[in-house]
Amino acid sequence: MTNKSITSDIARVLFFTTWILSAAAPSLGQHEDHEAMERVPPEILERPVQLRRGIGTAHEKVTTSSPQAQAFYDQGLAYLHSFVWIEAARSFNQALRLDPNLAMAYLGLSDAQIGLQDVSAARLAFDKAQALADKVSERERVRIAIRSRQIEYLEDSGNLQKYFPYRQAISDAIKDDPHNPWLWILRGFADEGIPLAHGQGGSVDTIAFYEIALGFTPDNFAAHHYLAHTFENLGLTKDALEQSEAYAQLAPAIPHAHHMLGHELRRVGRSEEAVREFRQASELEQAYYISENIPARYDWHHAHNLNLLAMSYHSLGQLKAAEAAYREAFSLPAYTDLAEFNRKSWPEFLLNRGRPEEALDAAQELIKSAWPLGRFAGHTVAGRALLALDRTDEATSELSMAGRESERIPPAVMEKMPDAAALYAEILVRKKNWEQSNPLMEQIQEKMEATPGPDAWCEVLFEFESFARIARESGDWELAESTAHRMIQHDPSYAGGHYALGLVAEHKGEANTAREEFAIGDKLWSTADANVQRPSVPDP
Repeated sequence: MTNKSITSDIARVLFFTTWILSAAAPSLGQHEDHEAMERVPPEILERPVQLRRGIGTAHEKVTTSSPQAQAFYDQGLAYLHSFVWIEAARSFNQALRLDPNLAMAYLGLSDAQIGLQDVSAARLAFDKAQALADKVSERERVRIAIRSRQIEYLEDSGNLQKYFPYRQAISDAIKDDPHNPWLWILRGFADEGIPLAHGQGGSVDTIAFYEIALGFTPDNFAAHHYLAHTFENLGLTKDALEQSEAYAQLAPAIPHAHHMLGHELRRVGRSEEAVREFRQASELEQAYYISENIPARYDWHHAHNLNLLAMSYHSLGQLKAAEAAYREAFSLPAYTDLAEFNRKSWPEFLLNRGRPEEALDAAQELIKSAWPLGRFAGHTVAGRALLALDRTDEATSELSMAGRESERIPPAVMEKMPDAAALYAEILVRKKNWEQSNPLMEQIQEKMEATPGPDAWCEVLFEFESFARIARESGDWELAESTAHRMIQHDPSYAGGHYALGLVAEHKGEANTAREEFAIGDKLWSTADANVQRPSVPDP
C-alpha cells in the first residue's frame, strides 16, 4: 500500500500523532470513567480497625474529647499520605464510632473517597463534615472551607474559575497559620492543577512547599514522599532516591514506601536492590490481604507494584520471574482507565519474547475493555502483533480502529499516548519506507524518553528494544543503530541495549566492537535465566 492510499481513519491517527509529538505536559493526567468502575464495598471501608505501627507518624489536633478518636484520626491521616485509601477510610470510620461528631474524620473520609475515585461518596462525607462546622475550631472550619472549594472544582473538573478559588483558599489559610505543615502540603497539591492531585504530579513549583513542610516537621514522611515524586518527575533521580530512602525508613510497614524506593533504585541501575524493594512491597500487601480478608483486586497499588517488579526482573534477564509477575498483574481487574491501559505490559512482554500469537490473544481482551483508553491500547498492541505475524493489512485495520477509539479520549490524555504513532511508524518500517519512518520514529523515541514516571522510564527500554528488532528484521540498520545507542544512553545498565549495538557492529563487520558490546551485555545479565539467549540477526 502506498502512502497515498492511507485511509481517512489512519489520517485521523496521524492527526493525533501531531498532538503526541508536540505535547508539553509533564505527566499523564487522571481521566476516569467513574461509571465503569467497581467500587470498594462499603462493608470493607467500614470494618473496625486497630491502631498500627510503622505507617509513618502524622498528627493534626482535632476537636474531640476522645484520645482514641484522635489517634484513629491521625492514623487515617497517615494512610492518606501513602495512598492507602481503604485503611484511611477504615481509620476515619473507626474514629467516628468513637466520636460521631468528629467533623475532621468526615473530612478525612471525603479525602479517602476522592482517592477511591468515588466523587458522590466524597461529597456525602464532606456534607456531614460541613454540618458539624459550627462545633469545631476556626482552623478546622478553614480546612472544611478548603475542601468545599476542592469538591466544587472536582465536580466541575477543568473549570479554572473553580480552580483558582480552591488554590487561593489554601494560600489565605497559610497567611493565618504559616507554621502548619499540612497547609503547605495542600498548597503543593494545588499546584498540580487537577482536583484529584495528591502529590504524584509535582514539578519544579511544588518543591518549595514540601521543603517548607519538612522545615517545620523534619520527620514528616508525607513531605519526603511527595518530594520523591516531584524529583522523580523532574528527572532528579539522586534527589528522589534520597527522599524515597527517608520515606521508607519512616514508614517501613507501608508497601508504597518500599515501592517508591524501588522506583529510584531501578533508575540508578541498582535493579537487584529494586527487586528486593518491590518484593517487600508485594509481601506486605499479601500479608495484609490475608490478615484483613481483603481481596487484592480492591487495592489499586497491587497491580502497579507487580508491573514494576516484572519490569525489574525483565531488565535483569530473569524472564521466568518477569513473566509470572506480568501475568499476575494482567489477571487483576482494573478500576481506572489508566490502570486498564497499563495492562498492555503483558502482551508487550509477549511481543518482546517473540510470542505474537499469545500477544494477540491478550490484546483482544483489552479490546473488550469498558474504557476507550483500554480499547485503544488493545488495538495498538494487536496491530503490532499482527505486524510480527506478517499480517500488515490487518495491522493497518487495527490502526484505523485505534484512531476511532482515540476520538473518544480527551485530547489532553491522547497527547501523551505515542502508541498509535509508533504502530504507524512500524508499518512504514516494515514497508521499507524508511525515508518517512525513521524521522518519525526518532520523534516518537524522543517523546517516549521525555515521559516521566517509573513505569514509562522502564517501558521505554523494552519499546526501543522492539523498535531495534523490527529495524533489523526489515534491514533498516540506520534505525537499528540509532535506537541501540538511544537504549544505552537511556539506561547503560540494561544488557539489551549492548546486545542491540553489538548486532549492529557485527552487521557492519566491526568484530571488536561487537565482541565488546556482547561481553558487556553478558556481564550485565550475569544473574539472568540460564536459557536466556542474546538476540540474533535474522536470515536475509
